[in-house]
Amino acid sequence: MSATPATARPTVSVVMPVYNAAATLPRSLGSVLSQTHAAVELLLVDDGSTDGSRDIIAAAAADDPRVVPVLLPRNGGVAAARNAGIEAATGRYMAFLDSDDWWSDRKLEVQLRVMQAAGAAVSCMRYQRVAEDGRDLGVVTPPARLDHAAMLRSNHIGNLTGLYDRAIGDGRFRRIGHEDYAFWLDMVRRAGTAVRADEGRPLAHYLVRRGSLSADKREAARWQWRIYREVEGRGRLASARWFACYAVNALAKRA
Repeated sequence: MSATPATARPTVSVVMPVYNAAATLPRSLGSVLSQTHAAVELLLVDDGSTDGSRDIIAAAAADDPRVVPVLLPRNGGVAAARNAGIEAATGRYMAFLDSDDWWSDRKLEVQLRVMQAAGAAVSCMRYQRVAEDGRDLGVVTPPARLDHAAMLRSNHIGNLTGLYDRAIGDGRFRRIGHEDYAFWLDMVRRAGTAVRADEGRPLAHYLVRRGSLSADKREAARWQWRIYREVEGRGRLASARWFACYAVNALAKRA
């Protein structure tokens, strides 16, 4: 399929936080720059790396004017890095990709087409979970349409798949554990609804690392409770109800 026509090419700003990611960064940034929707602005936010990541960023910026280096003076964590990228972005649309995940080349083209046809300000996609040894661990498929209540029941938007029109305003990532979830809760609330952009196969690929923070289920449960209580401002009873829904849906994702 041909690339998106030039007359329909709004710029997508893609924020990629980078911290000691020299081993995986080339694949991740390459997957953004090879999109068939070529109107992208890739903000590589280096969060105080001590390996060769900054050299890779400098080489990418020298080779492609769409690459925008954002070099932070010290490590501040992924939420701060993403926020720095948001502040530096100039595109109409905003997307995020971590430096160990990657996209297939038609990801943005398909997603923008569905959003524009539906008149939607927020969209997501299904994504493939991949083990470090390359094994496929299953596909996560969100509902065709989401509202805020659906997001309270489960984090249906994988951060590597989320895309929003900045006309609804930029959110901010909070350092609260499940910062991705809290962010997309806010964006769906602003937009009213989000749509899933369908494709015959997943166009986003999420690397599941052994020993990752998200693998600590008890810690993740504490983060989730804090979001209901502190971010959403829900009472104990309502928080318990939403938490039960979230736990059931989390198990279903991994089934």
